[in-house]
Amino acid sequence: MEESDKANKENFLYPISSYYGQFKPENLVFNANLQEFAQKVGYIVNLQTSGKITSEEAYKQIKALWKKLKSSKKELGIHDKPSNES
Repeated sequence: MEESDKANKENFLYPISSYYGQFKPENLVFNANLQEFAQKVGYIVNLQTSGKITSEEAYKQIKALWKKLKSSKKELGIHDKPSNES
């Protein structure tokens, strides 16, 4: 497979949307993690809907992804409430 074909496939399977929030490195990283989470949840739901995995397996996989996302938020120091800093 040519490099450009591989890049096109990657862009199709794993699209990344632009980030428009407050620019901080940790926000940018978390946004990428959040997009990856959403994409993987979509794949898991499609696998469950098509009968490839059970509802229980889908739940377990999504729960594991959620824990990973939650952990990344904590590690990046992102808080639920925005700070009063400008």
